[in-house]
Amino acid sequence: MAIPAATLDALHNVVGKRWVLSSRADLETYASDGLPTNHATPGAVVLPETRDEVVQVVQILARHNVPVVARGAGTGLSGGALAADPSVLLVLTRLTRILEIDPVNRTAVVEPGVVNVDLTAKAEEHGLHYAPDPASQSVCTIGGNVAENAGGPHCLKYGVTTDHVLAIEVVLPDGEVVTLGSENGEPWGPDLVGLFVGSEGAFGIATRITVRLTPNAPVVSTVLAVFPSMRVAGQAVTNVIASGIVPAALEMMDKNCIAAVEASSYGAGYPKDAAAVLIVEMDGRNAEPVEDDNRRVEAILRESGATDVQSGSDPQQRARLWQGRKKAFGAMGRISPDLRIQDAVVPRSALPDILEHVDQIAAKYNLSICNVFHAGDGNLHPNINLDSSDPEQADRVERASAEIMKACIEAGGTISGEHGVGTEKLHLMHLVFDAPTLGVLRDVRRVFDPYEHSNPGKAVPADTASAAEAISGG
Repeated sequence: MAIPAATLDALHNVVGKRWVLSSRADLETYASDGLPTNHATPGAVVLPETRDEVVQVVQILARHNVPVVARGAGTGLSGGALAADPSVLLVLTRLTRILEIDPVNRTAVVEPGVVNVDLTAKAEEHGLHYAPDPASQSVCTIGGNVAENAGGPHCLKYGVTTDHVLAIEVVLPDGEVVTLGSENGEPWGPDLVGLFVGSEGAFGIATRITVRLTPNAPVVSTVLAVFPSMRVAGQAVTNVIASGIVPAALEMMDKNCIAAVEASSYGAGYPKDAAAVLIVEMDGRNAEPVEDDNRRVEAILRESGATDVQSGSDPQQRARLWQGRKKAFGAMGRISPDLRIQDAVVPRSALPDILEHVDQIAAKYNLSICNVFHAGDGNLHPNINLDSSDPEQADRVERASAEIMKACIEAGGTISGEHGVGTEKLHLMHLVFDAPTLGVLRDVRRVFDPYEHSNPGKAVPADTASAAEAISGG
Protein backbone atom coordinates (compact mmCIF):
# COMPACT_ATOMS: atom_id res chain seq x y z
CA MET A 1 0.00 0.00 0.00
CA ALA A 2 1.76 3.15 -1.24
CA ILE A 3 1.45 6.64 0.23
CA PRO A 4 -1.33 8.42 -1.73
CA ALA A 5 -0.12 10.96 -4.27
CA ALA A 6 -2.29 13.64 -2.67
CA THR A 7 -0.48 13.09 0.64
CA LEU A 8 2.95 13.37 -0.99
CA ASP A 9 1.89 16.57 -2.78
CA ALA A 10 0.73 18.12 0.49
CA LEU A 11 4.03 17.18 2.14
CA HIS A 12 6.00 18.70 -0.77
CA ASN A 13 4.17 21.98 -0.19
CA VAL A 14 5.32 22.08 3.44
CA VAL A 15 8.97 20.95 3.39
CA GLY A 16 9.86 21.15 -0.31
CA LYS A 17 10.11 18.29 -2.78
CA ARG A 18 13.79 17.70 -1.97
CA TRP A 19 12.92 16.72 1.61
CA VAL A 20 10.27 14.13 0.79
CA LEU A 21 11.92 10.85 -0.22
CA SER A 22 9.96 8.12 -1.95
CA SER A 23 12.31 6.33 -4.37
CA ARG A 24 13.21 2.76 -3.45
CA ALA A 25 16.92 3.59 -3.14
CA ASP A 26 16.21 6.50 -0.77
CA LEU A 27 13.80 4.47 1.32
CA GLU A 28 16.28 1.62 1.75
CA THR A 29 18.70 4.09 3.35
CA TYR A 30 16.26 4.35 6.25
CA ALA A 31 15.18 0.69 6.36
CA SER A 32 17.49 -0.31 9.25
CA ASP A 33 18.62 1.11 12.56
CA GLY A 34 21.80 0.49 14.56
CA LEU A 35 21.02 -3.23 14.69
CA PRO A 36 21.47 -4.52 11.12
CA THR A 37 19.16 -7.48 11.69
CA ASN A 38 16.21 -5.06 11.98
CA HIS A 39 14.63 -4.10 8.64
CA ALA A 40 11.47 -2.28 7.52
CA THR A 41 10.98 -0.09 4.43
CA PRO A 42 8.90 3.06 5.03
CA GLY A 43 6.25 4.32 2.65
CA ALA A 44 8.01 7.70 2.49
CA VAL A 45 10.61 9.70 4.41
CA VAL A 46 10.08 13.36 5.36
CA LEU A 47 12.83 15.61 6.73
CA PRO A 48 11.35 18.83 8.18
CA GLU A 49 13.61 21.68 9.23
CA THR A 50 11.49 23.54 11.79
CA ARG A 51 8.99 22.87 14.54
CA ASP A 52 6.21 24.46 12.45
CA GLU A 53 7.00 22.10 9.59
CA VAL A 54 6.79 19.14 11.99
CA VAL A 55 3.35 20.31 13.14
CA GLN A 56 2.08 20.75 9.59
CA VAL A 57 3.44 17.38 8.46
CA VAL A 58 1.80 15.57 11.39
CA GLN A 59 -1.50 17.36 10.72
CA ILE A 60 -1.40 16.30 7.05
CA LEU A 61 -0.68 12.69 7.94
CA ALA A 62 -3.51 12.71 10.51
CA ARG A 63 -5.97 14.07 7.93
CA HIS A 64 -4.89 11.43 5.39
CA ASN A 65 -4.98 8.66 8.01
CA VAL A 66 -1.28 7.81 7.48
CA PRO A 67 0.76 6.51 10.45
CA VAL A 68 3.94 8.37 11.40
CA VAL A 69 7.21 7.20 12.99
CA ALA A 70 9.74 9.71 14.38
CA ARG A 71 13.44 9.00 13.91
CA GLY A 72 16.65 10.69 14.99
CA ALA A 73 20.12 9.51 14.00
CA GLY A 74 19.01 5.89 13.59
CA THR A 75 21.37 4.54 16.28
CA GLY A 76 18.56 2.69 18.09
CA LEU A 77 19.00 -1.03 18.71
CA SER A 78 15.44 -2.33 19.05
CA GLY A 79 13.72 -1.47 15.76
CA GLY A 80 11.84 1.32 17.51
CA ALA A 81 12.46 3.96 14.82
CA LEU A 82 11.68 1.81 11.79
CA ALA A 83 8.58 2.40 9.69
CA ALA A 84 6.90 -0.14 7.46
CA ASP A 85 4.89 0.94 4.42
CA PRO A 86 2.44 2.74 4.50
CA SER A 87 3.87 4.61 7.50
CA VAL A 88 5.84 7.82 6.95
CA LEU A 89 9.22 8.11 8.64
CA LEU A 90 9.64 11.62 10.07
CA VAL A 91 13.40 12.20 10.36
CA LEU A 92 14.29 15.03 12.76
CA THR A 93 18.02 15.38 12.07
CA ARG A 94 17.59 18.87 10.56
CA LEU A 95 16.20 20.26 13.81
CA THR A 96 19.64 20.80 15.32
CA ARG A 97 19.32 24.12 17.13
CA ILE A 98 20.48 24.63 20.70
CA LEU A 99 17.89 27.31 21.44
CA GLU A 100 19.12 28.39 24.87
CA ILE A 101 21.72 27.62 27.51
CA ASP A 102 21.02 29.13 30.92
CA PRO A 103 24.20 28.72 33.01
CA VAL A 104 22.60 30.27 36.09
CA ASN A 105 19.72 27.80 36.26
CA ARG A 106 21.83 25.08 34.60
CA THR A 107 19.34 24.28 31.88
CA ALA A 108 19.30 24.09 28.10
CA VAL A 109 16.50 24.12 25.54
CA VAL A 110 17.22 22.06 22.44
CA GLU A 111 15.55 20.73 19.34
CA PRO A 112 15.29 16.95 19.01
CA GLY A 113 17.99 16.60 16.34
CA VAL A 114 20.76 18.04 18.52
CA VAL A 115 23.55 15.47 18.85
CA ASN A 116 24.16 14.44 22.46
CA VAL A 117 27.87 15.29 22.56
CA ASP A 118 27.31 18.63 20.79
CA LEU A 119 25.16 19.79 23.67
CA THR A 120 27.92 18.92 26.14
CA ALA A 121 30.49 20.68 23.94
CA LYS A 122 28.40 23.86 23.99
CA ALA A 123 27.72 23.60 27.73
CA GLU A 124 31.46 23.15 28.41
CA GLU A 125 31.86 26.89 27.82
CA HIS A 126 30.00 27.35 31.12
CA GLY A 127 31.65 24.52 33.05
CA LEU A 128 28.63 22.28 32.52
CA HIS A 129 27.73 19.10 30.64
CA TYR A 130 24.74 16.95 29.75
CA ALA A 131 25.13 13.87 31.96
CA PRO A 132 23.44 11.00 30.01
CA ASP A 133 26.25 9.60 27.85
CA PRO A 134 25.23 6.55 25.77
CA ALA A 135 28.01 4.81 23.84
CA SER A 136 26.64 6.39 20.64
CA GLN A 137 26.74 9.91 22.10
CA SER A 138 28.95 11.24 19.29
CA VAL A 139 26.09 10.67 16.83
CA CYS A 140 22.83 9.96 18.70
CA THR A 141 20.30 12.76 19.19
CA ILE A 142 18.60 14.15 22.28
CA GLY A 143 15.17 13.38 20.80
CA GLY A 144 16.12 9.74 20.39
CA ASN A 145 17.55 9.68 23.92
CA VAL A 146 14.21 10.95 25.21
CA ALA A 147 12.27 8.34 23.24
CA GLU A 148 14.34 5.46 24.64
CA ASN A 149 15.24 6.91 28.06
CA ALA A 150 18.92 6.43 27.18
CA GLY A 151 21.52 5.86 29.87
CA GLY A 152 25.27 5.39 29.50
CA PRO A 153 28.31 4.59 31.64
CA HIS A 154 27.79 7.51 34.01
CA CYS A 155 24.12 6.86 34.70
CA LEU A 156 25.14 4.87 37.78
CA LYS A 157 25.76 8.12 39.66
CA TYR A 158 23.98 10.72 37.57
CA GLY A 159 20.87 8.90 36.38
CA VAL A 160 19.34 8.25 32.96
CA THR A 161 17.62 10.66 30.56
CA THR A 162 14.40 10.95 32.56
CA ASP A 163 16.39 12.37 35.50
CA HIS A 164 17.59 15.25 33.34
CA VAL A 165 14.50 16.33 31.37
CA LEU A 166 12.40 19.14 32.83
CA ALA A 167 9.95 19.97 30.06
CA ILE A 168 9.00 18.74 26.59
CA GLU A 169 7.03 20.43 23.84
CA VAL A 170 5.14 17.63 22.09
CA VAL A 171 3.25 17.39 18.81
CA LEU A 172 0.47 14.91 19.47
CA PRO A 173 -0.55 12.48 16.70
CA ASP A 174 -3.43 14.74 15.63
CA GLY A 175 -1.10 17.75 15.27
CA GLU A 176 -2.01 19.48 18.53
CA VAL A 177 0.96 21.00 20.38
CA VAL A 178 1.20 20.61 24.17
CA THR A 179 3.88 21.27 26.76
CA LEU A 180 4.59 18.69 29.44
CA GLY A 181 6.37 19.75 32.63
CA SER A 182 8.03 23.10 33.17
CA GLU A 183 11.51 24.57 33.10
CA ASN A 184 11.58 24.35 36.89
CA GLY A 185 10.31 20.78 37.00
CA GLU A 186 6.76 19.49 37.22
CA PRO A 187 4.98 21.99 39.54
CA TRP A 188 1.95 19.81 40.35
CA GLY A 189 -0.07 16.84 39.20
CA PRO A 190 1.13 13.67 37.47
CA ASP A 191 4.67 13.43 36.15
CA LEU A 192 3.82 13.61 32.45
CA VAL A 193 7.45 14.22 31.50
CA GLY A 194 8.41 11.00 33.25
CA LEU A 195 5.60 9.25 31.40
CA PHE A 196 6.68 10.59 28.01
CA VAL A 197 10.40 9.87 28.38
CA GLY A 198 10.92 6.27 27.29
CA SER A 199 7.57 6.03 25.50
CA GLU A 200 9.39 5.21 22.24
CA GLY A 201 7.50 7.74 20.15
CA ALA A 202 4.13 6.14 20.87
CA PHE A 203 2.71 9.29 22.52
CA GLY A 204 3.84 11.90 19.99
CA ILE A 205 6.91 13.78 18.77
CA ALA A 206 9.13 15.97 20.94
CA THR A 207 10.03 19.26 19.22
CA ARG A 208 11.61 21.22 22.08
CA ILE A 209 13.27 19.65 25.10
CA THR A 210 14.35 21.46 28.27
CA VAL A 211 17.13 19.54 29.99
CA ARG A 212 19.08 19.89 33.21
CA LEU A 213 22.83 20.52 32.88
CA THR A 214 25.33 19.20 35.41
CA PRO A 215 28.47 21.00 36.68
CA ASN A 216 31.71 19.43 35.52
CA ALA A 217 33.57 17.59 38.26
CA PRO A 218 36.98 19.24 38.80
CA VAL A 219 38.52 16.01 40.11
CA VAL A 220 38.18 12.68 38.29
CA SER A 221 40.01 9.41 38.84
CA THR A 222 39.73 6.22 36.75
CA VAL A 223 40.70 2.70 37.84
CA LEU A 224 41.24 -0.31 35.58
CA ALA A 225 41.23 -3.73 37.29
CA VAL A 226 42.10 -7.08 35.68
CA PHE A 227 40.37 -10.30 36.77
CA PRO A 228 40.96 -14.04 36.21
CA SER A 229 37.25 -14.80 35.60
CA MET A 230 33.93 -13.10 34.95
CA ARG A 231 32.52 -14.54 38.16
CA VAL A 232 35.28 -12.95 40.24
CA ALA A 233 34.79 -9.63 38.43
CA GLY A 234 31.03 -9.82 38.97
CA GLN A 235 31.51 -10.36 42.68
CA ALA A 236 33.91 -7.40 42.78
CA VAL A 237 31.12 -5.18 41.39
CA THR A 238 28.86 -6.25 44.25
CA ASN A 239 31.64 -5.61 46.79
CA VAL A 240 32.32 -2.08 45.51
CA ILE A 241 28.66 -1.08 45.69
CA ALA A 242 28.20 -2.77 49.08
CA SER A 243 31.01 -0.58 50.46
CA GLY A 244 28.76 2.47 50.17
CA ILE A 245 30.89 4.13 47.48
CA VAL A 246 28.87 5.32 44.47
CA PRO A 247 31.23 5.46 41.49
CA ALA A 248 30.43 7.76 38.59
CA ALA A 249 30.80 4.69 36.34
CA LEU A 250 31.46 0.98 36.75
CA GLU A 251 31.89 -0.89 33.45
CA MET A 252 32.92 -4.46 32.56
CA MET A 253 34.41 -6.15 29.48
CA ASP A 254 35.05 -9.87 28.97
CA LYS A 255 37.94 -11.68 27.27
CA ASN A 256 36.27 -11.83 23.83
CA CYS A 257 35.63 -8.10 23.87
CA ILE A 258 39.18 -7.38 25.09
CA ALA A 259 40.60 -9.54 22.29
CA ALA A 260 38.54 -7.66 19.66
CA VAL A 261 39.62 -4.27 20.98
CA GLU A 262 43.30 -5.15 21.28
CA ALA A 263 43.37 -6.61 17.74
CA SER A 264 41.93 -3.39 16.32
CA SER A 265 43.18 0.14 15.82
CA TYR A 266 41.46 0.98 19.12
CA GLY A 267 43.91 -1.07 21.20
CA ALA A 268 44.14 0.39 24.71
CA GLY A 269 46.81 -1.85 26.18
CA TYR A 270 44.43 -4.12 28.10
CA PRO A 271 46.12 -7.44 29.04
CA LYS A 272 45.23 -9.96 26.32
CA ASP A 273 45.16 -12.85 28.78
CA ALA A 274 42.62 -11.16 31.07
CA ALA A 275 39.27 -12.93 31.51
CA ALA A 276 37.63 -9.62 32.41
CA VAL A 277 38.39 -6.00 33.19
CA LEU A 278 36.49 -3.49 35.28
CA ILE A 279 36.66 0.26 34.73
CA VAL A 280 35.66 2.25 37.82
CA GLU A 281 35.50 6.03 37.82
CA MET A 282 35.16 8.39 40.78
CA ASP A 283 34.61 12.12 40.58
CA GLY A 284 33.87 15.06 42.85
CA ARG A 285 34.42 18.70 43.71
CA ASN A 286 37.42 18.16 45.98
CA ALA A 287 40.56 16.07 45.59
CA GLU A 288 40.68 14.54 49.07
CA PRO A 289 37.38 12.57 49.04
CA VAL A 290 37.96 11.43 45.45
CA GLU A 291 41.46 10.21 46.32
CA ASP A 292 40.10 8.47 49.41
CA ASP A 293 37.42 6.69 47.35
CA ASN A 294 40.05 5.75 44.80
CA ARG A 295 42.25 4.12 47.47
CA ARG A 296 39.29 2.27 48.96
CA VAL A 297 38.10 1.01 45.56
CA GLU A 298 41.60 -0.19 44.65
CA ALA A 299 41.78 -2.10 47.93
CA ILE A 300 38.32 -3.66 47.43
CA LEU A 301 39.20 -4.74 43.90
CA ARG A 302 42.44 -6.39 45.04
CA GLU A 303 40.68 -8.09 47.97
CA SER A 304 38.01 -9.31 45.52
CA GLY A 305 40.62 -11.07 43.36
CA ALA A 306 41.98 -8.52 40.89
CA THR A 307 45.37 -9.56 39.55
CA ASP A 308 46.34 -6.03 38.49
CA VAL A 309 44.99 -2.57 39.28
CA GLN A 310 45.93 0.64 37.46
CA SER A 311 44.63 4.14 38.09
CA GLY A 312 45.01 7.57 36.58
CA SER A 313 43.72 11.09 37.15
CA ASP A 314 45.54 12.76 34.27
CA PRO A 315 43.15 13.27 31.30
CA GLN A 316 45.45 11.39 28.94
CA GLN A 317 45.82 8.46 31.34
CA ARG A 318 42.08 8.32 31.85
CA ALA A 319 41.40 8.46 28.10
CA ARG A 320 43.73 5.49 27.60
CA LEU A 321 41.98 3.45 30.29
CA TRP A 322 38.58 4.26 28.77
CA GLN A 323 39.51 3.86 25.11
CA GLY A 324 38.81 0.15 24.78
CA ARG A 325 35.41 0.49 26.46
CA LYS A 326 34.40 3.49 24.36
CA LYS A 327 35.36 1.79 21.08
CA ALA A 328 34.30 -1.76 21.91
CA PHE A 329 31.30 -1.91 19.60
CA GLY A 330 33.33 -0.66 16.65
CA ALA A 331 36.04 -3.23 17.34
CA MET A 332 33.53 -6.08 17.24
CA GLY A 333 33.05 -5.44 13.54
CA ARG A 334 36.31 -7.37 13.02
CA ILE A 335 34.76 -10.58 14.32
CA SER A 336 31.67 -11.01 12.14
CA PRO A 337 29.55 -9.19 9.53
CA ASP A 338 26.63 -8.70 11.95
CA LEU A 339 26.04 -8.25 15.65
CA ARG A 340 22.97 -9.03 17.74
CA ILE A 341 23.13 -6.68 20.72
CA GLN A 342 21.10 -7.67 23.76
CA ASP A 343 19.97 -5.32 26.52
CA ALA A 344 18.74 -6.78 29.79
CA VAL A 345 18.94 -5.82 33.45
CA VAL A 346 19.53 -8.04 36.48
CA PRO A 347 20.10 -7.35 40.18
CA ARG A 348 23.80 -6.72 40.79
CA SER A 349 23.92 -9.66 43.18
CA ALA A 350 22.88 -11.94 40.30
CA LEU A 351 25.73 -10.85 38.01
CA PRO A 352 28.18 -13.70 38.75
CA ASP A 353 25.59 -16.42 38.08
CA ILE A 354 24.08 -14.71 35.02
CA LEU A 355 27.45 -14.13 33.40
CA GLU A 356 28.29 -17.83 33.76
CA HIS A 357 24.85 -18.71 32.40
CA VAL A 358 25.43 -16.52 29.32
CA ASP A 359 28.71 -18.37 28.69
CA GLN A 360 26.89 -21.69 28.94
CA ILE A 361 24.24 -20.53 26.46
CA ALA A 362 26.97 -19.43 24.04
CA ALA A 363 28.59 -22.88 24.27
CA LYS A 364 25.24 -24.65 23.89
CA TYR A 365 24.52 -22.89 20.59
CA ASN A 366 28.15 -22.74 19.41
CA LEU A 367 28.16 -18.95 19.30
CA SER A 368 30.69 -16.24 20.07
CA ILE A 369 29.43 -13.70 22.62
CA CYS A 370 31.24 -10.52 23.68
CA ASN A 371 30.13 -8.97 26.97
CA VAL A 372 30.63 -5.23 27.49
CA PHE A 373 28.17 -3.57 29.83
CA HIS A 374 27.18 -1.22 32.64
CA ALA A 375 28.06 -3.51 35.54
CA GLY A 376 27.28 -0.98 38.26
CA ASP A 377 23.54 -1.08 37.61
CA GLY A 378 23.37 -4.62 36.23
CA ASN A 379 22.58 -3.53 32.66
CA LEU A 380 23.94 -6.38 30.51
CA HIS A 381 24.87 -6.16 26.83
CA PRO A 382 25.72 -9.65 25.56
CA ASN A 383 26.75 -9.11 21.93
CA ILE A 384 26.27 -12.16 19.73
CA ASN A 385 28.44 -12.30 16.62
CA LEU A 386 26.79 -13.73 13.52
CA ASP A 387 26.46 -13.78 9.76
CA SER A 388 22.76 -13.05 9.23
CA SER A 389 22.94 -14.40 5.67
CA ASP A 390 23.29 -17.89 7.20
CA PRO A 391 19.72 -18.95 8.15
CA GLU A 392 20.87 -21.79 10.39
CA GLN A 393 23.20 -19.52 12.36
CA ALA A 394 20.55 -16.80 12.55
CA ASP A 395 18.13 -19.34 14.04
CA ARG A 396 20.67 -20.35 16.69
CA VAL A 397 21.17 -16.69 17.57
CA GLU A 398 17.41 -16.18 17.97
CA ARG A 399 17.11 -19.16 20.30
CA ALA A 400 20.16 -18.12 22.33
CA SER A 401 18.84 -14.55 22.64
CA ALA A 402 15.52 -15.81 23.97
CA GLU A 403 17.26 -18.02 26.55
CA ILE A 404 19.43 -15.12 27.73
CA MET A 405 16.40 -12.89 28.18
CA LYS A 406 14.43 -15.55 30.03
CA ALA A 407 17.38 -16.23 32.34
CA CYS A 408 17.63 -12.52 33.19
CA ILE A 409 13.90 -12.33 33.93
CA GLU A 410 14.06 -15.43 36.14
CA ALA A 411 16.92 -13.80 38.05
CA GLY A 412 14.63 -10.89 38.94
CA GLY A 413 15.54 -8.67 36.00
CA THR A 414 13.80 -7.32 32.93
CA ILE A 415 14.18 -7.17 29.14
CA SER A 416 15.52 -3.67 28.60
CA GLY A 417 17.66 -1.18 30.46
CA GLU A 418 18.07 1.51 27.82
CA HIS A 419 17.56 0.19 24.26
CA GLY A 420 13.80 -0.03 24.52
CA VAL A 421 11.31 -2.67 23.40
CA GLY A 422 10.59 -1.51 19.84
CA THR A 423 9.75 -4.52 17.70
CA GLU A 424 12.84 -6.48 18.78
CA LYS A 425 11.45 -7.46 22.19
CA LEU A 426 7.72 -7.09 21.63
CA HIS A 427 7.22 -10.86 21.86
CA LEU A 428 8.94 -10.92 25.27
CA MET A 429 6.66 -8.40 26.97
CA HIS A 430 4.32 -11.16 28.15
CA LEU A 431 7.21 -12.63 30.16
CA VAL A 432 7.43 -9.44 32.23
CA PHE A 433 3.81 -8.19 32.34
CA ASP A 434 0.52 -10.05 32.67
CA ALA A 435 -2.37 -9.40 30.28
CA PRO A 436 -4.21 -6.87 32.53
CA THR A 437 -1.02 -4.82 32.95
CA LEU A 438 -0.36 -4.86 29.20
CA GLY A 439 -3.93 -3.69 28.74
CA VAL A 440 -3.33 -0.75 31.07
CA LEU A 441 -0.15 0.18 29.20
CA ARG A 442 -2.08 0.17 25.94
CA ASP A 443 -4.86 2.28 27.49
CA VAL A 444 -2.28 4.87 28.55
CA ARG A 445 -0.96 4.97 25.00
CA ARG A 446 -4.47 5.61 23.67
CA VAL A 447 -4.85 8.67 25.91
CA PHE A 448 -2.18 10.36 23.78
CA ASP A 449 -2.85 8.49 20.53
CA PRO A 450 -6.40 7.08 20.33
CA TYR A 451 -5.91 5.53 16.88
CA GLU A 452 -2.35 4.29 17.51
CA HIS A 453 -0.96 6.12 14.47
CA SER A 454 2.22 7.29 16.21
CA ASN A 455 4.90 4.59 15.90
CA PRO A 456 2.35 1.78 15.51
CA GLY A 457 3.22 -1.78 16.49
CA LYS A 458 5.99 -0.83 18.91
CA ALA A 459 6.64 -1.12 22.66
CA VAL A 460 3.32 -2.69 23.72
CA PRO A 461 1.76 -5.77 22.07
CA ALA A 462 -1.43 -4.92 20.17
CA ASP A 463 -3.12 -8.18 21.16
CA THR A 464 -3.07 -8.58 24.93
CA ALA A 465 -5.29 -11.66 24.64
CA SER A 466 -2.44 -13.41 22.85
CA ALA A 467 -0.18 -12.43 25.71
CA ALA A 468 -2.61 -14.00 28.17
CA GLU A 469 -2.67 -17.20 26.11
CA ALA A 470 1.13 -17.27 26.01
CA ILE A 471 1.28 -16.94 29.79
CA SER A 472 -1.22 -19.73 30.36
CA GLY A 473 0.33 -21.96 27.69
CA GLY A 474 -2.73 -21.65 25.41
